[in-house]
Amino acid sequence: MTALLSLDQVQSFYGAAHILHGLGLQVHAGERVALIGRNGVGKTTVVNTILGLAQMRAGSLHFGGVPIARPRPYIAAQHGIVVVPQGRRIVANLTVEENLLLGAATGRKGPWTVPEIYKLFPILQERAHTPGTALSGGQQQMLAVGRALMANPGLILLDEPTEGLAPVIVDQLADIFNRVADQGTALLLIEQNLSLVVRVAHRYLAMAKGSVVAQGQVVNSPQGLQDIEEHVMV
Repeated sequence: MTALLSLDQVQSFYGAAHILHGLGLQVHAGERVALIGRNGVGKTTVVNTILGLAQMRAGSLHFGGVPIARPRPYIAAQHGIVVVPQGRRIVANLTVEENLLLGAATGRKGPWTVPEIYKLFPILQERAHTPGTALSGGQQQMLAVGRALMANPGLILLDEPTEGLAPVIVDQLADIFNRVADQGTALLLIEQNLSLVVRVAHRYLAMAKGSVVAQGQVVNSPQGLQDIEEHVMV
């Protein structure tokens, strides 16, 4: 089966700073994969490489089996790969609904429309004409996820989606991520909250020093959580 996303032996840089060292990963249709590791191991650089924001100087990148020599954010979106970025990046001066409509700019057809997003996130419908940046942190994260879904992607990359959020909001997001995945959208969850990882992901990849050093199946149990924690401590 052709992977939606494939990186093989990738070497990525910011200028002279060498961040990814022979990194490889794959995400297939319908998968729920977590990318875990300490701060500074290169997790966000994986996202930036996919978007062309970090320079890939060696290795290969494929979207749905198509080789991508010069990645760009719009190229990923055209291939059904979208990112919910760290920090959410809600566009100032646009309403909630206008932010959602930005996600549909790729023109990809699929089940996700504004009414469907409002069914998933009723609070966004209540605040549809409110500036997006006026929402709470948790509501902004819901808006960022809704905006990504509006592109009708095959794969969503979630970069630290629960950073700075209260536990009750994290619980809500775990339920939402599972509902989205249940409808067929693959997830690559980049996350340090391992309790969220065991509730959402089915497979994990652990990073250290710019490469994947361990991987395995996720078991939603105290022992499963402990097993993953051991890999993060590498």
